[in-house]
Amino acid sequence: MEYTILANGVKMPQLGYGVYQVTKDECERCVADALSVGYRHIDTAQSYFNEEEVGNAIQKSGISREEIFITTKVWIEHYGYEACKKSVLESMRKLQMDYIDLVLLHQPFSDYYGAWRALEELYAEGKLRAIGVSNFYPDRLVDICSFSRIRPMVNQVETHPHNQQKIAHEWMNKYGVVHEAWAPFGEGRGGLFTDQTLEKIGEKYGKTVAQVILRWHLQRGIVVIPKSTHIERMKENFDVFDFLLSDEDMNTIALLDKEKSSFFSHTDPAMVEWFVKTVEERKNARSDTAKQNW
Repeated sequence: MEYTILANGVKMPQLGYGVYQVTKDECERCVADALSVGYRHIDTAQSYFNEEEVGNAIQKSGISREEIFITTKVWIEHYGYEACKKSVLESMRKLQMDYIDLVLLHQPFSDYYGAWRALEELYAEGKLRAIGVSNFYPDRLVDICSFSRIRPMVNQVETHPHNQQKIAHEWMNKYGVVHEAWAPFGEGRGGLFTDQTLEKIGEKYGKTVAQVILRWHLQRGIVVIPKSTHIERMKENFDVFDFLLSDEDMNTIALLDKEKSSFFSHTDPAMVEWFVKTVEERKNARSDTAKQNW
């Protein structure tokens, strides 16, 4: 395993296992499989609705808590100081842990400053070993780094060969923020898994396109959290520590950058409205449930 050291000295595994879009029914089994393969970094979130299953798998694994690095994320509806603090304590309960290694603010909307103050306080209390953000574009990242008591230690953003985040990477480096990639394979969009350039590079090392992509991330100093529900693929993704890409290959992959998201832009007003709509829908759903239980 390779590690990155956060600004506060915490050691973070550079390769982890992500559970985005892993269903509640499959999550416990998948996390158990990942741990058996050797993963010691698990990434979840409140909005994935599988924190409890992650916690169950870890409790049943027999692996000491200190060996496992756990990340979760606060969703927008829990922003603001009081709501954020309450939600993190609830995440700790679901994960069955008395501390969490890393908590991120999941999106750069709503009262993220109030939420950040809650994370700063929980960090000071020792309940969180590190705090950070997700999906913060360079302007938002510089803003929160400049006007907070504690700077974010991690920023998790969409990063893959078709969207390499070169400018964002430079700004993260400037402020001592570790770059973490979600969708490190771009979910295969744009024919990424069948890209001939990546296939040719893989042939040189006897590795798959997925392994080449992960190695490329690691050599850029980026933390990656690939997801799979198949243990064979988990093993493949974990088998990336026995080779190094040459400078020439790294430079070749750099040329694949399309410099745009394969999914959506957080600066698109229509996309912001979509996030607002999801928050409102969840609030209404909870309200309807409460009325039914009354």
